Amino acid sequence: MKDSLFIKAAFSEKTERPPVWMMRQAGRFMPEYWEIKNKYSFLEMCKTPEIAADVTMLPVDLLGIDAAILFSDILVTGEAMGGDLSFTAGVGPKFANPVRTQADIDRLDTEVVHKLQYVADAIKVVQQRLNGSIPLIGFAGAPFTVMSYLVEGGSSKDFKLTKLLMHNHPELAHQLLSKIAKVTAGYLNLQIAAGVNAIQIFDSWAQALAWDDYKEFSHRYIVEIISQLDRKDIPVISFCKGSSVFAPLMAEAKPDVISIDWNVDLLDIKHRLPQGIAVQGNLDPHILYADKKVIKERIHRLFERMRGENGFIFNLGHGIMPDIPFDNVKYAVDVIKEFRY
Repeated sequence: MKDSLFIKAAFSEKTERPPVWMMRQAGRFMPEYWEIKNKYSFLEMCKTPEIAADVTMLPVDLLGIDAAILFSDILVTGEAMGGDLSFTAGVGPKFANPVRTQADIDRLDTEVVHKLQYVADAIKVVQQRLNGSIPLIGFAGAPFTVMSYLVEGGSSKDFKLTKLLMHNHPELAHQLLSKIAKVTAGYLNLQIAAGVNAIQIFDSWAQALAWDDYKEFSHRYIVEIISQLDRKDIPVISFCKGSSVFAPLMAEAKPDVISIDWNVDLLDIKHRLPQGIAVQGNLDPHILYADKKVIKERIHRLFERMRGENGFIFNLGHGIMPDIPFDNVKYAVDVIKEFRY
């Protein structure tokens, strides 16, 4: 995979154009995704290697992107540890047994990597199908984000219960985060051993945190996880919502790539990062709702801004929304692939 555009850019090597993949590229904006989704529950899709592989391959076959990302979910680690996880249409993920007390934390198991073998099995099926054509990205949820779901019992707008735990009982929050971090490092190494070519850590809710809280309750655990990865030849991407603010701190965890949201000038932030850290991003996904001429103009504007920079992977500042027209996503990928520096 050393000749792959994506791997080269992730290791800050020169590429003739920026490689492209998009967060949530295998998902609800695709009619073909719904053909599969209407037959199975979301967790069945994640836990059945052949189905997970089918969904992973959709953007490879239909969009022609430069890297595939495994179809799974960030909350499988929380479930493996003992969370009673379900997904309901229109509601999202729910943990029926939220974690809020010492007893709840004590109940969570950390020797659980064997329960996630279905992910390793899916990776092997996907790699057979990719047959060396493009890299496969594995991923996990960051400890703070997984903790927020476990404590809140699902999605939250204000993270009130999570913040109360952190502020009133920091020792409990750290016990919980330590357990999640241990499982996450083992889980990512399982994916590397199964054959992924890159890793991304998703801290989807980090923007809810103040700087000091991010440092204490998120960043330190990402440092811990990255330091334990078998990362030879495997680039590590660190993503959080809020990366336009937290990027200088994120760099201290020594990822190869930092994925940047759309609230900041990408060149400016790249120049503020240490040499050798690539950036990924940072188109506002809402641009993909716009007219095609606007999509093309905004992509070219970003690429001209980054002209002459090694270590740039095109992505969105966050995931594709479910009602973005498929044709617009395909058009964006085509525009990117036609571009040359």
